Amino acid sequence: MPHIRRLPETLVNRIAAGEVVERPASALKELIENALDSGARRITVSIVEGGLGAIEVTDDGCGMSADEMALALERHATSKLPNEAIEQVATLGFRGEALPSIGSVAKLTIESRPRSSEQGWRRVVDHGALVDEGPVALPPGTRVRVENLFAKIPARRKFLRTPRSEYAACNDVVRRLAMARPDVAFTFEHGERRIFAVQEGQDASARVAQIVARELADNAVEIDLERPSGEGVMRLTGVAGLPTYNRGVADHQYLFVNGRPVKDRLLTGAVRGAYAEMLARDRHAVLALFLDIPFADVDVNVHPAKTEVRFRDAAAVRGFIVSGLRQALSTGDRRSAQAPDSGAMARWQAEPLRDEPSPALRSIFAGRDWSGGSQARVAEAPAGWDAGTVALDHDAALPQGRAAEADALPGNAENYPLGIARGQVANTYIVAEAADGLVLVDQHAAHERIVLERLREAGAGDKVAASQALLMPEVVELDEPSCDRLEEQVEHFAALGLMIERFGPDAMLVRAMPGALKGGDPHPLLRDLADDIAQHGASLLLTEKIEHVLATMACHGSVRAGRVLNVAEMNALLREMESTPRSGQCNHGRPTWVKLSMDDVEKLFGRH
Repeated sequence: MPHIRRLPETLVNRIAAGEVVERPASALKELIENALDSGARRITVSIVEGGLGAIEVTDDGCGMSADEMALALERHATSKLPNEAIEQVATLGFRGEALPSIGSVAKLTIESRPRSSEQGWRRVVDHGALVDEGPVALPPGTRVRVENLFAKIPARRKFLRTPRSEYAACNDVVRRLAMARPDVAFTFEHGERRIFAVQEGQDASARVAQIVARELADNAVEIDLERPSGEGVMRLTGVAGLPTYNRGVADHQYLFVNGRPVKDRLLTGAVRGAYAEMLARDRHAVLALFLDIPFADVDVNVHPAKTEVRFRDAAAVRGFIVSGLRQALSTGDRRSAQAPDSGAMARWQAEPLRDEPSPALRSIFAGRDWSGGSQARVAEAPAGWDAGTVALDHDAALPQGRAAEADALPGNAENYPLGIARGQVANTYIVAEAADGLVLVDQHAAHERIVLERLREAGAGDKVAASQALLMPEVVELDEPSCDRLEEQVEHFAALGLMIERFGPDAMLVRAMPGALKGGDPHPLLRDLADDIAQHGASLLLTEKIEHVLATMACHGSVRAGRVLNVAEMNALLREMESTPRSGQCNHGRPTWVKLSMDDVEKLFGRH
């Protein structure tokens, strides 16, 4: 058996660096967090070749003296833990490994000056070796530069990706930290190009919209909710995009816990559950959520890069986020996409004036001779058609029948944002006139949402009354740990209409199913619930299953596309939409209506 030996200090540092510094973005994250913890109000980030060439972070924080700088480059040395209460961490970085780890795998230059000093100090470490130090002139604050990352460790260097991929990772890090601290000004540059610059003291929602997408401000709702948690209070703030404003990937979901950007499976699962039945399976919400929770209720020391957290009561956190998101979305849910699709609108452009009609119109004028230029003549007129009087005879009816005269808009038209129905197109879309524009409504999508909300409301008052007793109770066999988990949640399930009880060490007896799951198979249901409790600690999967069933019922019970509606039915549908939660989106996240403003209509005809 080989003898046990101590590893060399250089190798220990490189192993530690492997946990903290995986790529340029990892080093950049640590440097920006240090700048934020130093009390900086302005931070400038500059990278070259996606961080492979160089990374530089400059701040106006408290700065370091020469002695403090030397100590900061030693492992497990930090100013961010005033005592040994590691569970009460209020700073972003606290392990004391970032700077020595970076210095062991790159050339690290630190220049810093405290506000109380007239002169700064400079220290250069190249892959663990001190190569230079001395006084330097710079304003109060700190400037850190990282060069030649993994230059002397080719085994690590070859696993880095292309400069473009590394830049994308760095960009994501800077954006998340800039959103986490809207009170701090950020400037981000890549090479000679400025990526973005945001001012200090911004509102959180304004900062998020500026960094993520400016149109998010018009397609999102703000969140600000509180709930008791342990000895303190949980607070959820941020902005959540409407279901109609979505993306094909989940990269635009920004989650923060006590100001720390995290990528946590429990939180992303809660977001997915909140948007269930409002988004298609392959679409993802756009949002930024800030969860503030008592330090004792969350453990941030579970991952070297501090990107994951562990909650004391994970079920309460998940439930708070799901209910908070749904409550917030119900306040702005009657909105649809804010403007029609630009590609579709581009096709509304007028044809240029010419003597001969466009190919799309030739079929309308079949039989007309266009050889005489603008003096066109009818070659063969239909029987009874007087070409000389049709244009002047306002009582002449079109072949399809005569249109009824439209009613005038009511005096209080502003109380009817979806307007008054004017007709139906393709037996699928309702055309309505509002006080400020033209509204198009997808009748099936709109009624599908209305029916779903009716079903939800019918079961909201008393879930137990909505249960369906089984003629013969069914025994579901499971392993003993799964039965134990289900037994702990018996009262919770009963409130939702699922009546179960223990039936021996490895089985559960199902006496009643939720009314919305009438006819469902209890065996896979209980297996999924047991697995869900094991993963999350408490289950929202049952309610999500009910939501799916309700959505299916709503789809089959709604007005189908292709059904002819009269004006009274169309107006009734519009009025119900105006009073129904989430009526701006169908159950799959698509808009139920779009509006074309009168200004846009007039532009189409050259009036503006």
